[in-house]
Amino acid sequence: MIEPILFTTDPREAETAMAAGIGTFIVDWELRGKERRQRGFDTEINRDTPEDLHRMAAVENARVICRINPWGGHAPAEVEAAVEAGATDILLPMVTRPEEVERFLASVAGRCGAGILVETVEACACSPELSRFPLDLVYVGLNDLAISTGAPTIFHALVDGTVERLREVFSETSFGFGGLTCIDRGEPIPCRLLLAEMVRVRADFSFLRRSFKRDIAGRDWAAEMQRLRREEERLARRPAGEIADDRAALAEAVEGWAGHPW
Repeated sequence: MIEPILFTTDPREAETAMAAGIGTFIVDWELRGKERRQRGFDTEINRDTPEDLHRMAAVENARVICRINPWGGHAPAEVEAAVEAGATDILLPMVTRPEEVERFLASVAGRCGAGILVETVEACACSPELSRFPLDLVYVGLNDLAISTGAPTIFHALVDGTVERLREVFSETSFGFGGLTCIDRGEPIPCRLLLAEMVRVRADFSFLRRSFKRDIAGRDWAAEMQRLRREEERLARRPAGEIADDRAALAEAVEGWAGHPW
């Protein structure tokens, strides 16, 4: 089953999510250079703190991932702070070279899970080397990957084969990309088509997209998660013809969105 992962620093929201079957959360420290890199694009920048991580780590039975800043002189101290605050996993964004991952893993030193985001042209190019590291999770960051490649939309990597090729490279690692929301929502790309592609490439997890909290407002969280699970189970049973149709529908939706603002 594809695991939905929620960005939150609110323990009460986390408890609501856990009662609905969402057990993994992200506290997001990535800020260095992000505003400049993503200026002009419709993206979201979080400003979470070590105190937020410590508070979330206290939520019983929760898995709490901390996304730190890209590798640099500050990164070992961020790793230490994340471990001390109780992160169960640490994610390194904006990887460009295998040496960064090697140093990152040495800094983590097995004290918690460790993963990377593949979201640059450089990371895609060296993905075979990256796949040799003992990573616990790999996430394709569609927003930054589109910026790095100059793609017309954030979902272009899904239809040009990039995500599928990365999945093949990281075949032995927990793998994910965004972004799920309520099954009947998703603009401009319907959630159902993204879920269909996740099932097709055997994704293991997905960050819930930033519209999720808006989409689920006033709805029953448990019921919405059950709807998502039922659709995932149905998609897993599709015949080859329906898989091809869904793939074509996704490509049409992405191409129809091309040229419009993010």
